[in-house]
Amino acid sequence: MSTTPDDPRVPRPVGWHPETPRLRPVRLIISWVVSAVALLLAASILPSVDIQGAPKALLLALVVAVLNAVLPPIIAALRLPLTLLLGFVLVLIVDAVALYYAADLVDGSFAIPSYGAAFAMSLMTAAIDLVLQVLLGTNDDEQFTLRVVRRIARRQGTLAKDDSPGLICLEIDGLGLPVLERAMRSGHAPHLAKWLYEDGYALTGWETDLSSQTGASQAGILLGSNENIPAFRWVEKEKGLIMSCSRPQDCAEIERRHATGDGLLVNGGASRGNLLSGEADDAILTISRLGDEVGPNPGYRGFLANGFNVTRMVVLFVWEISLELIAAARQRRRDIRPRGHRGGVYPLLRAVMTTFVRDLVIFSVLTDMMRGRPAVYATFASYDEVAHHSGLERPDTLEALRKLDQQFGRVAAARPYAKRPYEIVVLSDHGQTQGATFKQRNGYGLDELVERHLSGAAAGTVMSLMGGDEIDAVPRAAFGEATGRETTREEEKRDRNAPGVPVGDRQTVVMGSGNLGLVYLMEEPRRLTFEELEERHPELLTAMREHPHIGWLLVRSAERGALVLGGDGELELETGKVTGTNPLAGFSPTAAQHLLRTDGFEHVADIMVGSFYDPQLHEGCAFEELISFHGGLGGEQTEAFLLHPKHLPLPDEELIGAAAVHRVLKGWRPAA
Repeated sequence: MSTTPDDPRVPRPVGWHPETPRLRPVRLIISWVVSAVALLLAASILPSVDIQGAPKALLLALVVAVLNAVLPPIIAALRLPLTLLLGFVLVLIVDAVALYYAADLVDGSFAIPSYGAAFAMSLMTAAIDLVLQVLLGTNDDEQFTLRVVRRIARRQGTLAKDDSPGLICLEIDGLGLPVLERAMRSGHAPHLAKWLYEDGYALTGWETDLSSQTGASQAGILLGSNENIPAFRWVEKEKGLIMSCSRPQDCAEIERRHATGDGLLVNGGASRGNLLSGEADDAILTISRLGDEVGPNPGYRGFLANGFNVTRMVVLFVWEISLELIAAARQRRRDIRPRGHRGGVYPLLRAVMTTFVRDLVIFSVLTDMMRGRPAVYATFASYDEVAHHSGLERPDTLEALRKLDQQFGRVAAARPYAKRPYEIVVLSDHGQTQGATFKQRNGYGLDELVERHLSGAAAGTVMSLMGGDEIDAVPRAAFGEATGRETTREEEKRDRNAPGVPVGDRQTVVMGSGNLGLVYLMEEPRRLTFEELEERHPELLTAMREHPHIGWLLVRSAERGALVLGGDGELELETGKVTGTNPLAGFSPTAAQHLLRTDGFEHVADIMVGSFYDPQLHEGCAFEELISFHGGLGGEQTEAFLLHPKHLPLPDEELIGAAAVHRVLKGWRPAA
């Protein structure tokens, strides 16, 4: 189904005039009083601080509020080096200094003995104020924040050249359609539910490609093609290089290979928090663009200039770490299974993704709207990150989703004040499937299984790449982008401008991408055939296909073409001939179609491995140590969604593959 700009089904605004955010006196007074109470409570906790009476606290709260209204646009205009550090610290220092010298403004009846005490007072007050605002339900007044954002946007310059509608795409990384539907019913996504049931939205499912992960999905959605991306990471045997969808140089190469000038965000679009840019004019926290940046990204200045953003972020960061530690302890105490790894640096990683990165991307989207950008695509990975370790629908996972839903409500509420009208589309890049990991079930990993059954020189030389979240590069990227400092790992510094990391002298590489495994035998600079595998490593395929937690193997036979092997049967993909039991019987009807497509990729592994899938228990097992996973086939990991205004047209056929979603969104840009 196609439309033109004159299509009567598509409403066209006439003479768009953005409203001005109006400060509501009652809300202002309540927030003022709450801030004063927070100051009094903070002073009662800190023994060295003294505020003599409520009137003085009210006056002090007024001073701080005025500073937070005046200073952000000024600080945002400063071109500070090391933006993340200096901007962040500068705002905290300004707040602390304002408190320290406030005694002169309140007749000396407010005493702070040192700058250190003022700093502690600032953070303590922010924490108490945030808690009180949440308890009283007064933390949802965005008028003041929008006025600050508009002032910052005005300094950066207006981009809207006309009144044509813009398109805002908000991606929830890893949220499957069935999980969203259940979250709407349970009250964990109230804003999205309201859009669906009251505001003229429709919910449409789409099926991901193989592999079902962010790199492949965003290449398809943003660039229109994800050909030759067999997994989140893969080996290019002829070059002896490992490619990854999280390494900046590799993402830049992926974009170079797939960009055709028809990206979703060409002609003025903005990329926020993505792996790939979609050929956007402007990007922040976009992995493929990090190598193009010289010095700190200026997009961080506006966010860090706002004292409310900074102090709120510090408080929420500490709070999120506390929530993670409590949730992990509760799972251990109740012996909840499956249970993922939640130690090490993960609590810090979770806090970064669910506070700083989320709020930075939201602030960037709001600024884009106030400037009038024609298209914005923003990714939010907090749900995906928490689900990997906590579980698909565990309480803290759904709480992360609820907080995202709340932020999307902020974006919707900002539309009347934007420089142009906007349509908002919420979508996901894939879902997730849950289950105990391969190693938890067996006590050994896929790499060890492979190594045990190799023959000759290949035995004992296995390189394993099984660990890590797909977005573990984002916090490092945020720090490097904000400071202008290089944060590349040591093994990636051989050539900072070149894609790929050398395999070295390893004879075998075993990789995990959720419940999709890849086995590369480096004996030849090409893919080995089924017959060669049987001859050179006679035990390998038999041991793998008969394993109870492996569902299928994809290999290429010189005689029969693409071949899917199972424990009790085989499937010839090109002819559809089944011998014995069909290995794909428990998977979706399109599984064979996806495997045949992947078999044609240039860098498909010698052996592609899929875990088992139990359609009754809805579980499989990841080859990585993640209890909720995606990347392969089986279950809700391939069930993504589009939540969109009903008047935006959809094709008559089912949406299968990320490139189909690209065509839909691309068609909505002029139709929006």
